[in-house]
Amino acid sequence: MNSSIQTEIRRELTEHIIPFWHSLRDDTNGGFIGQVDYDLTRHPDADKGCILNSRILWFFSEAAMFLKDASLLEDARHAYSMLRRMTDENHGGVYWSVHADGTVADATKHTYNQAFAIYALSAWYRASGDREALDLAMTLFRCVEEHCRDAGGYLEAFTADWQPAGNEKLSENGVMATRTMNTLLHVMEGYTGLYTACPDKEVRARLYEILDIFEKKIYNHERQRQEVFFDHEYQTLIDLHSFGHDIETSWLAEKTLEALNDPAVTARIRPLLLQMADHTWRAAFTDHGFANECERGIVNTRRIWWVQAEALLGFLNAYEKTGEERYRDAVLSQWRYIRDTLVDPRPGSEWFWYLNEDGTPGTDEPIVEPWKCPYHNGRMCMEFLRRNPAL
Repeated sequence: MNSSIQTEIRRELTEHIIPFWHSLRDDTNGGFIGQVDYDLTRHPDADKGCILNSRILWFFSEAAMFLKDASLLEDARHAYSMLRRMTDENHGGVYWSVHADGTVADATKHTYNQAFAIYALSAWYRASGDREALDLAMTLFRCVEEHCRDAGGYLEAFTADWQPAGNEKLSENGVMATRTMNTLLHVMEGYTGLYTACPDKEVRARLYEILDIFEKKIYNHERQRQEVFFDHEYQTLIDLHSFGHDIETSWLAEKTLEALNDPAVTARIRPLLLQMADHTWRAAFTDHGFANECERGIVNTRRIWWVQAEALLGFLNAYEKTGEERYRDAVLSQWRYIRDTLVDPRPGSEWFWYLNEDGTPGTDEPIVEPWKCPYHNGRMCMEFLRRNPAL
């Protein structure tokens, strides 16, 4: 890889993404500020999403390890302290959100949310050696297995005391899903992080089961894509191709295959991942970024921040696995697009939430909110630099 591009991506991580998120540290109430408007107005009184806080904890923990920078552990520790306050000591699990002062705002227990807390706690344990964090991650794992799983796989939303609840939070496009591809993907990710931190045999067994569900229920072999929203019996609810989730899964599931280190499973699953990379390269990628999704044949052309980051890594992984030059070219094109249009040049900002197809930023979305985080773009930088590709 051209050393100047390596330098650019490292600079984006160390001189832009990390300083921005450090600047949101809330030393009055704890945690990090949960809302920054498009005009860069900061809202210290905004609610704090547990997913956002977990992703911040994961990011600073991973960055501290990757950069060997102990100062970043303090930001991670700050996020960890808030996550402890987001934990329900009576019924177990983490809440959906808290108010700025740490009191409960939304007591919903969502499987997706538990998965990200497990992911973050596992990274914090690896970075800090804090056994309490690993114990909490294992406790959350057992909560998910006890309350969020049935004979068919993983369910979605629950009340504070683990009664079934509506899944508005992870349903979109006019449907109400009993199961979702997105939640299963991130349970797999969280459990992979936990297994990496502590190779527990029960966690390993669940990872095998998740890959089996992916292969037999989520992946549409005929259309070479994942289905997105399902009823209880895994009947798909809508004709929707999520380009972003497919390209993310195409490389993220490789992390699970690496952790399991089972050649037979890898031989079975990897071809499906490469099929998704190929399909999205053909359907969603152009020289001006990576489209969002296609619903009932209509392509949503927004260039969303997380989708661009995941596309770069998905194409990088496909290039490493196949050696095909089209994927190499796509990696370079994606980085240029991110660098030149998606990174917000305004002081005190980070990345735009999305761009229109013509490259203009969407001014109706904030710079920080409960889903807008350093997880996708920060991970892109670290994963790219860690692989140090020769492109």
